[in-house]
Amino acid sequence: MMTDPIADMLTRIRNASLVHKKEVELSFSKIKLAIATILVDTGYLAKVEVRKDGNKSFLLLILKYNGRDSAVHHLSRISKLGRRVYVKANEIDRVINGFGMAIISTPKGLMTDTAARAAKLGGEVICEVY
Repeated sequence: MMTDPIADMLTRIRNASLVHKKEVELSFSKIKLAIATILVDTGYLAKVEVRKDGNKSFLLLILKYNGRDSAVHHLSRISKLGRRVYVKANEIDRVINGFGMAIISTPKGLMTDTAARAAKLGGEVICEVY
């Protein structure tokens, strides 16, 4: 039984990029789709597709590479099941001085740290990417 599906998603992306796989298949959930969409919009993934196999849905993530290097160098879960991390809008740290990004779960949905700062919204820090 998997206890943290988001951590599983991030680990699968990290492992697949280390062995230069083209795509990753995950079980579908709305939060995974939202995280994957943010990663596509910010240029860390090439594409995300929702596929159906009978009555089950799954996500197909197409990884992005710059030559031989993966677009994702670091992907880590910040807020874990045993230790949730919440920040106020004015406390959101920049990831690697703005070269990376954090994904934050705000009252208005998932957004990047930059968007959350601009909207003056705080929330739970899901993960960091660079």
